[in-house]
Amino acid sequence: PRVDDDELQMKEYQREYFDFLDDGKEQSVYINKISDMIQQQGRRLVVNINDLRKNKPSRALSLMKNSAKEIISFQRALKELVEQLDSEFGRDKDFFIGFEGSFGSKHVTPRSLSARNLNNLICVEGIVTKCSLVRPKVTKSVHYCPATKKSMERMYTDLTSLEAYPSSGAYPTKDEEGNPLETEYGKCTYQNHQTITLQEMPEKAPAGQLPRSIDIICDNDLVDKCKPGDRVQVIGTYRCLPSKQAGFSSCTFRTIIICNNIKCMNTDDHPTLSASDISKIKRFSQQKKGDIFEILARSLAPSIHGHEYIKKAVLCLLLGGVEKVLENGTRLRGDINVMLIGDPSTAKSQVLRYVLNSAPRAIATTGRGTSGVGLTAAITTDKDSGERRLEAGAMVLADRGIVCIDEFDKMSDIDRTAIHEVMEQGRVTISKAGIHAKLNARCSVLAAANPVYGRYDEYKNPMDNIGMQDSLLSRFDLLFVVLDVMDPEHDARIAEFVLRMHRYRNPGEQDGEPIRIDGDVDNLATYEDKEEEEEMEVYVKHDNLLHGQKKNTKKLCSLQFLRKYIHVAKSMSPVLTREAGECISNEYAKLRTSDNLGNKSKTLPITARALETLIRLSTAHAKARMSKVVEKRDAEAAVELVNFAYFKETLKKTRRRKDREDEDESEDDEDDPFRFDEKDRKRAKRSSDASDAMETDQPTATAAPQPQQPAEQPAETSSSGVSEEKLEAFKKFIHEIFSTGHNIEQVPLDKILEDVNLSGSRPDPFDEEEVMYCINKMMEDNQVYLDMGTRALFLI
Repeated sequence: PRVDDDELQMKEYQREYFDFLDDGKEQSVYINKISDMIQQQGRRLVVNINDLRKNKPSRALSLMKNSAKEIISFQRALKELVEQLDSEFGRDKDFFIGFEGSFGSKHVTPRSLSARNLNNLICVEGIVTKCSLVRPKVTKSVHYCPATKKSMERMYTDLTSLEAYPSSGAYPTKDEEGNPLETEYGKCTYQNHQTITLQEMPEKAPAGQLPRSIDIICDNDLVDKCKPGDRVQVIGTYRCLPSKQAGFSSCTFRTIIICNNIKCMNTDDHPTLSASDISKIKRFSQQKKGDIFEILARSLAPSIHGHEYIKKAVLCLLLGGVEKVLENGTRLRGDINVMLIGDPSTAKSQVLRYVLNSAPRAIATTGRGTSGVGLTAAITTDKDSGERRLEAGAMVLADRGIVCIDEFDKMSDIDRTAIHEVMEQGRVTISKAGIHAKLNARCSVLAAANPVYGRYDEYKNPMDNIGMQDSLLSRFDLLFVVLDVMDPEHDARIAEFVLRMHRYRNPGEQDGEPIRIDGDVDNLATYEDKEEEEEMEVYVKHDNLLHGQKKNTKKLCSLQFLRKYIHVAKSMSPVLTREAGECISNEYAKLRTSDNLGNKSKTLPITARALETLIRLSTAHAKARMSKVVEKRDAEAAVELVNFAYFKETLKKTRRRKDREDEDESEDDEDDPFRFDEKDRKRAKRSSDASDAMETDQPTATAAPQPQQPAEQPAETSSSGVSEEKLEAFKKFIHEIFSTGHNIEQVPLDKILEDVNLSGSRPDPFDEEEVMYCINKMMEDNQVYLDMGTRALFLI
């Protein structure tokens, strides 16, 4: 009789839910939703519990307290209504109900879950930390008996089903008379099954306590609705599962949530674009006033002072090049990798933080807190099945995004080696524990590191300060050496800039108003009230407190516009023109020639990858202009960026030496490009040696390597006619100088000019041009190296 009463009660519930769903005579909200579900071949209807409170308040109250019976009745009513609308679609199918809306006191976190919430319908929000494999679970099996020619069915439920009475787990192999049964696998019914772990959000956990977690059971269409790292709201029934050990049941039960709806709280990877946004972006890209690339680069990280070239490189990294996959399967990457290395307190980590917050998909890691498998992929054991499984690392999760690695120098060499394949091939190959897999990891890498000695040692060359393998450095397109230069005027500008940032208050915030701590009101609903989006502003409005009293003529783009502009520009695929190709080819040949001569200190090894770097940077520059072709000016901008990144430290050291000679040229021109032109005019008026071209911190990169040529040109084109005998005599003299002194590493050039004619009574003494000619000949044979900055000769 009790079972009959329960069935009658559930039928009554089913009739009320049927009346609620059949609202064709009223607003036809759920009738239209059900029709759309049938048209899309769906099987889950999401119901707003606020609507149920208005129409059936008793059912809504009972649903929150005893959810299992109510949901079963609700789903039966939905199936009945679907069969009336489309009998063919509703036959032999199960339909499900999901909920959304305001849950009030039932809107909880994994920490606030308690025994009073058991069997209730609750909404839990948190971060997904683990997802199990998706496995099929049998719900109905069909068996055929060859002896009796009869078929039989058996339904299966367990403790994770809504029905409170789990069926026997015994799989039938014989019928009642002992005849063997055959399973009709084609007629059996299965459903997907997955377990995810939801952890409390770190910002909502009490200070000093570890966040707590809860297991969620997902079935059917709810599997793979989220991935690790997603912030979600889960609506479901809170239930306890009895645990049995050695045949005895303990009093402490494991608790789970049987999910019926999942809502992701993550921000969209792609910004929404309106017609007015598209017109503003198009009008901005076609403007004639000012360089678009300069304006966009200047607008990046406006809270960071200076670093003009670094901001240009970050803009190129956000835009990226054009990826190409050739017919033979070869992949040419379009991702741009950048490394920042230098002294502490030079805003390296702040640049990474800006990219992390502005890029649509970015993942942050640190050197000591990251292992090689944490960046690529790891083999773990599934606790449910005991099988080995593959878990993606940070670079795989950031596919088509950016990986920001701070404290890159603190990683061990073994861990750094793990990312070699990712940075060039864009994939992770795993062959461990019987698992052979290739995972896509087409991401850009933005790394920040300190030099080997903590601070940059100006008496050592850049490669010794960096202290990393050439095989890793060559995979970075650009490497910037960021130095903390002590200059009174530059420091005063930085201090003024930082003080303006700290004095700035948001509009409407009164002076002296206390800062609210944990003042945000939790939204106890599964949806947010979306306000009408304000019209996008292209430029930031000038603020005297934030931008200074003197109104700056250089406008800055707003962050909202910058995100949308970069999103649109990334979709462009510019084609390389012949003029740009010739410019890139010639510059690459010059870079290789200067590297072969060894007359400049460089931050990166110049390999064939430098040619692809020039192509990628040129393409990114063309994307910034929304151009369909890569022109010569794009190639020249890429050359300027590469020359500054490759040879900056040589420029820096020479500039500091000249500072002691000319105090009027000691300013750091990182953020004042016009002053550089004035310096160049001064240098052009006086005859300088090869080191004068590398005086300032911010020269045009195309002019950096060229001025060294005039100093060596007279020796190479000298008509002095040095004979082979005289050249051999000079070589013998050089070797005698280095062999006579103990541990002599360098000899001043002035000493060589003085002593070369003192060794004997030579009828034809050496003059200065002949000495330079002989030194250049020995440099071509890789016997010596002449540093024109210190005017010292080194024996190789």
